[in-house]
Order: sequence, then C-alpha cells, then structure tokens
Amino acid sequence: MKNYMIVFALFLGIQTIQAQDSAQTPAPQNESATISDEELKKYAITRDSIDDMKETLMKDLTAMVQNGKIKVARYNELSKIIGNEAELAKANATPEEIAFVKEVAAKREEGTAKIQTMLQTMAKDYVGTTSYNKIKKALTTDPDVKKRYEAQLNEIDGEGGGN
Repeated sequence: MKNYMIVFALFLGIQTIQAQDSAQTPAPQNESATISDEELKKYAITRDSIDDMKETLMKDLTAMVQNGKIKVARYNELSKIIGNEAELAKANATPEEIAFVKEVAAKREEGTAKIQTMLQTMAKDYVGTTSYNKIKKALTTDPDVKKRYEAQLNEIDGEGGGN
C-alpha cells in the first residue's frame, strides 16, 4: 500500500507534462485519410519514448524514496506539506527530512523538465508540430486513427523499442 501511495504521488507530479501537452488545435472530424503511416509511426515512436522516460523517472523516484533516509510513510506525510513551514514545524520535521523531501522534489522537477524538452523537440523536429497536433486530436475523435496508432505501438514494442 505504501508503494502505491508513493507511485501515486510521483505520478501526480509527472502529470504536469501532460497538462502542458493538452492544449491543441482542432482537427477535422475524419483525419484518418490525411494521416500517413509514416506520420503515425513517428508519433507512436515519440509517445513511446516519452512514456518510457516517464516510467524510468517514476522508478528512479520510487527507488530514491524507498531507499531514502526516512521511512516511506514519513516521506508521504512531509511531501504533502513541504511548502508550509508551520505544518512542517507541527509535524516535527527535521532539517534532514526536509532536505530529503526537497531533494526528491528537485529530482522530479529536473526529470519532468527533461521529458518536456524531449517531447517538444521530438514533436517539432521529428514528427512536425502540425502532424503531431493533428494526430493527437484525431486519436480522440477517429477510431480508425486510434486503431492504426495502436498497431504502430504494437509494432514498436515487437521491435524491442517498448516496455
């Protein structure tokens, strides 16, 4: 149960990546015919790479907390109040505990920034911004594009490029 709480807390921190990626331009209702297999493959490779980076970051942060200087439950307690000096004092947080929680937060922020940079670079330079946005939107509105995308992901996973 403690591990799930850690993962959940770390997952919430990483979600800022997706929030910044969510504002997209509208695409026509049927994008399937205008999205090439090559564009879709590049998009799938990009998303797979980003997902792998997120998973690695979560594993690293989880290991950091589990092998850290404080117990997991204590980390979970302090991570919720790390920005509130009064609450930290009330929780009798030691300087070492505060430093550790801040160290984990800094590693999460650094990893999140790297993932955001990689996503922006790949979306712009590898897939193309227009294609990336068109495919992202089509995945939510066009079942054919979603089916083709999932086939591309399966192919990538089959080549050893996925999880």
